[in-house]
Amino acid sequence: MRTRTPLYGLLVSLLLLGAGLLPAAVATAADNGTWGVFPTPPAGAAMTDRAYFFHQGAAGTTVADSATIINSSDRELTFQVFATDAVNTPSGGAFALLPVETKPKDIGTWIALPPEAAGTVTVPPKGRKDVPFTVKVPQDTTPGDHVGGIVVLNTEVEGVRKEGKVQVGVKRSVGARLYFRVPGPVTAGLSVEDVRVSRSAPPLPWIQDARATITYALVNRGNVVVEPRVTVSAEGLFGREVLDRPARELKLVLLPGQRVELTEAWPDAPQSDWVTVRVAAGAAAHPDLVSAAEADFVAVPWPAAGALLVLAGAGTALWALHRRRARDAELPASAPDVARVH
Repeated sequence: MRTRTPLYGLLVSLLLLGAGLLPAAVATAADNGTWGVFPTPPAGAAMTDRAYFFHQGAAGTTVADSATIINSSDRELTFQVFATDAVNTPSGGAFALLPVETKPKDIGTWIALPPEAAGTVTVPPKGRKDVPFTVKVPQDTTPGDHVGGIVVLNTEVEGVRKEGKVQVGVKRSVGARLYFRVPGPVTAGLSVEDVRVSRSAPPLPWIQDARATITYALVNRGNVVVEPRVTVSAEGLFGREVLDRPARELKLVLLPGQRVELTEAWPDAPQSDWVTVRVAAGAAAHPDLVSAAEADFVAVPWPAAGALLVLAGAGTALWALHRRRARDAELPASAPDVARVH
């Protein structure tokens, strides 16, 4: 049996809220019910007082902190602990941490774990283990937000699944987010790109609703994290409003340099119209940050239209045949040619 870890599937996507470098009030740390990893709390504080790691420091700075691994099970567990970079999943934009076999290129390379955590860490049943670490900011680091995490991977294979003819061992991991801001010029950047519309409609119009899916990409072109809010609207012919979805928070943290593709279901799309769909995005924390993109599509019930064209063609042919016969009937009969007799 071969054991490996797919890019996103074996890391718990930490779908916890966070706004820039400020934790959400109701956020909780990473825990799968059997074990978890948390920022180590101060003496006497609750384990969940810090949802994530939040630090800042200029180039050359070294910051020390500690992660706590909690084993809630009734047996001893052994973990591999590592630091890595954060990414948004390309489809849907979920927050994810790179797996152990993918080398980090950013903040994951700044984090140093103690020698005793370089191999594996064993935590007793119903116990905890504190793992100190340092973050050293390189001299040539760019300003802005750098996001990663401390990941705890159970070394035990918990299941097997088939991928084609290969059996793959499944391991689980959880991670605690780490946000680090390097002071300097910061720019919030957000753009809406590649708006597309795919549509499905009944063979005959208006016997049931037509459906459409609006697909678009959000790209963070700045150097700070952004929590997008999106407005989706559409106009038909002559500016008639056919879709109006007010601005709403997407509840995702779009990391610097990341591009994600999102979809919007449109269950009652127009049956017959020329439609312009507009997607606009902004962020509550950055009022001046606005971007929008549009896409046009023609809604035509093609089966019905094809049937009408066939009927119209047949009707035109019959009308032309009738007119020809009527015209022939109105012509006078020609006299027969009589041969001359000399």
